Amino acid sequence: MKNLMARFANDESGATAIEYGLIAGLIVVAIVTLLSNIGTDLSNVFTKIDGALT
Repeated sequence: MKNLMARFANDESGATAIEYGLIAGLIVVAIVTLLSNIGTDLSNVFTKIDGALT
């Protein structure tokens, strides 16, 4: 039983998958934030263009 618990404590194969999942989640959050900011900036540019044309 003691040997089984020691092997379980030393097994890190699942931790790697969780780390990759967390990294992927952070990348997705960064991309969504970036695209949201770009969309707001583009909206402002088109609003200025529309105002200049009318």
